[in-house]
Amino acid sequence: MKKPILEPEFKPAIIELRQFFKDVEKYPNKQHLIISIERANGYIYRKEFDILPDGVDDERNTFIVERLIKCILWVVGGFKIYIAGSHVVYNNIKNYYSEGGLRDFDYHFMGTVFERKMEVEECTYETIPQEKASSLSVGGHLEGRRIGFDVGGSDIKVSAVKEGEVLSSEEIVWLPKLNEDINYHYEYFYKAMKSAVDKLGGDIDAIGISAAGVIVENKPMVSSIFIKVPKDNFELVKGAYINTVKRLEKELGHPIPFQVANDGDVTALAGALDLKDNCVLGIAMGTSEAVGYVDKNGNLPGWFSELAFMPVDFNKDAMVDEWSHDFGVGCKYFSQDAVIKLAPRAGIELDEKLTLAEKLKVVQKLNEEGHEGANKIFESIGVYLAYTLAFYAEFYEIKHVLLLGRVTSGKGGETILKVAKETLKEEFPEYSSIDIGMPSDFMRRLGQSIAAASLPELK
Repeated sequence: MKKPILEPEFKPAIIELRQFFKDVEKYPNKQHLIISIERANGYIYRKEFDILPDGVDDERNTFIVERLIKCILWVVGGFKIYIAGSHVVYNNIKNYYSEGGLRDFDYHFMGTVFERKMEVEECTYETIPQEKASSLSVGGHLEGRRIGFDVGGSDIKVSAVKEGEVLSSEEIVWLPKLNEDINYHYEYFYKAMKSAVDKLGGDIDAIGISAAGVIVENKPMVSSIFIKVPKDNFELVKGAYINTVKRLEKELGHPIPFQVANDGDVTALAGALDLKDNCVLGIAMGTSEAVGYVDKNGNLPGWFSELAFMPVDFNKDAMVDEWSHDFGVGCKYFSQDAVIKLAPRAGIELDEKLTLAEKLKVVQKLNEEGHEGANKIFESIGVYLAYTLAFYAEFYEIKHVLLLGRVTSGKGGETILKVAKETLKEEFPEYSSIDIGMPSDFMRRLGQSIAAASLPELK
């Protein structure tokens, strides 16, 4: 195994998982476990595998199953966990996913998103639910007059697109994370959209919205954009995009097809349009880790892909995420946090008065100047990435990986890319065909706008 030079104690999830399955094979009386996780509209994600017999090493069994369940929840999303094959494992998982349990954060997060209490149920092999997949046929629709609307934490990007050509693109600075009044958000959304309508001659055919957070049926169920809005305004938060479109519909006098998608998915869609291919995983390394995916049919699978909370390091002593209170999750390996975490090990002292973004810039500047320790930081992230892509491939069919975000800019990004490619080829030849790259100039300039605008299909 190739180890990250600055974090040799890193225990890649894929290596730990494969070793567990190898050890399980030694037992003729191994147990077969089935996990089904239910999300909105009755969709089911199902995974089955063998585990150690109950009583042999229940702690290890539970650890592996708990890590996999957590992974599935943040890849797919879900409010109900079904388990068949081990009463011991079921009982432990039920205790974890409960009020005040080990996975209290996940328990409440999923409950908020799906607006129902999270449950864990024991089943038999005969009664556990079967797989039921979803696939959203959105994107790639370029006919007519469209608005591409990208909602970020510091600015709103809005583009007027006609027959696939961007006629205008505007960035509107705003401060959503500092404003408690939901009307502030509503007015900015409306004015930005109205500006694009005017650019298209006073009428439009469709609106595509790229938005941060967890989106369910065009509703932002959890989003940092509305972090300051009081919880008693949650219904207005959920309806923010829907109600703005309704306001435009009333003014224009006709229905407007629209679609809201997570910004990570829109990035992946932009990459798929640019590459003219599918099975694209987009990974943005910035303030956190944002991920999106386009499947083999060119569709969005309707999954969370909130991989910032997905475990990638099974070392129990790995850094703990302050929000989810869990160790070894993606945001500490594929964001500016990863760079800052490794800086002391690289012999770099960072002024605590600096913001996180400013600390990243200091390390990047040192790297550009040839600082050996700074380069080791990005080499280590490249190793993290290779092992994690092999793990992601347990859940996604991947042909292309698109790397974005401020962490991947400049010399550091080139190092991450180079090391990830080399490590993947050396350690996982079965995945050496995965194409890992950066966005093209076209995608940087216009791809996100066009991808967002292309989300809804004209009826």
